[in-house]
Amino acid sequence: MALYYDSPSRTFNEYLLVPGYSSAECIPDNVSLQTAVTRYRAGEAPAVTMNIPLVSAVMQSVSDDKMAVALAKEGGIAFLFGSQSIENQAEMVRRVKRHKAGFVSSESNVRPDQTVADILELKEKTGHSTVAVTHDGTASGKFLGLVTSWDYRPSRMDPNTPVSEFMTPLEDLIHAKEGVTLKEANDIIWGNKLNALPVLDKKGRLISFVFRKDYDRHKANPQELLDTDKSYIVGAGVNTIDYKERIPALVEAGVDVLCIDSSEGYTEWQKLVLDFVRETYGDEVKIGAGNVVDRDGFRFLAEAGADFIKVGIGGGAICITREAKGIGRGQATAVIEVAKARDQYFKETGIYVPICSDGGIVHDHHVTLALAMGADFCMLGRYFARFDESPGRRVMVNGSYMKEYWGEGSNRARNWERYDSGGDKKLTFEEGVDSYVPYAGSLGDNVALTLAKMRSTMCNCGALTVTELQEKARLTLVSSVSIVEGGAHDVVLKDQTGQN
Repeated sequence: MALYYDSPSRTFNEYLLVPGYSSAECIPDNVSLQTAVTRYRAGEAPAVTMNIPLVSAVMQSVSDDKMAVALAKEGGIAFLFGSQSIENQAEMVRRVKRHKAGFVSSESNVRPDQTVADILELKEKTGHSTVAVTHDGTASGKFLGLVTSWDYRPSRMDPNTPVSEFMTPLEDLIHAKEGVTLKEANDIIWGNKLNALPVLDKKGRLISFVFRKDYDRHKANPQELLDTDKSYIVGAGVNTIDYKERIPALVEAGVDVLCIDSSEGYTEWQKLVLDFVRETYGDEVKIGAGNVVDRDGFRFLAEAGADFIKVGIGGGAICITREAKGIGRGQATAVIEVAKARDQYFKETGIYVPICSDGGIVHDHHVTLALAMGADFCMLGRYFARFDESPGRRVMVNGSYMKEYWGEGSNRARNWERYDSGGDKKLTFEEGVDSYVPYAGSLGDNVALTLAKMRSTMCNCGALTVTELQEKARLTLVSSVSIVEGGAHDVVLKDQTGQN
């Protein structure tokens, strides 16, 4: 006979946190959101930690190298989507790792034989006013000079004028050599009143730029997530099909942490991937697995050697797995049970395996609820898809700006590897939709607001760390009437112009 669970499957929206005693130290500025990403033994430190408990989803419409840099600046990790060629994904990793804090790989480059028209077209495409001139027009070519908006006047120049005639040549530029530190580079910039400092290798090839404008940005990002070489930390998704080729390529490119991207993780396929990683790299390569929704799934992947385990099936905004297949579980219930299993596993073995809540986040406070229920960090798709830094196009829909957002289980993504169970190399049916989400602006501004809300809520609970929140949190179920009561009610709301 089938097993029936006695209690219903709950969502985050059905819970509220009950305030606890707050000492005078409980102010937002004292709250630390640092959290473990990978497994560790009692008394030891995890190999990978984050400064904020947010990672971006392994999705085409969410996580590319631009998102990875932007999120690392805020203290989180992006997991680059795996539904692309191995070569393209590995190159994305390399681009992120080359983008050291304060050192920017050039995205606007031309050859000396190109023209004013080419410069204007490139500026329209990238928005950059500083353009590197290299012998082959690439970001790593031999550096010949620089073009800025001071070097040309489109209204008074022939569009066919070669770049070589108006660029500032290398001999007239101050530059730095490979190995210069960020402090030394900034000293050169300020001492010589420069806007941009090219950094060249011994052969004169362009490595990166350091910009004056990035100095303030760097100071404004004290939570930046960096490795020992001052490069941004980046993750990447892998599948259970081509992992023997994909994982070595990503490791060689410098990826910091991997994640098996699958709709369901309680399978032998995932164990085979974890076995391959452990046999090939030991504990050197960090890899998460999932997704699971109960104790048994967690235990299976923890014993198989997963460094972290993702929790959630069917709760994503664009996921229709529950509708299409009738399988899944309410996200709150899943997190609560898996967290209990995680704690029991830690008690038995002395090994702590972090869990990631993936899906079901609608409001900012749902992240705090997930952490209180035991999650170590949350993976978000819809949330990050709304920002400038996501790969989706910004479009006008019914008078409002929107961003494109599509699921990995949709035909648009064509990510059959994520849902494969040994069948044909195609999606038999869809488990995700193609949609729009409201455009929300820059990642930095929005993440700052979300974190401010989280810190305030944690103070209300008397907690200054994620671990303390999990220990002190008190949660209550809410009725449908209570949910209505929690929002604005029994008033006539003003419109956006402030008029009734």
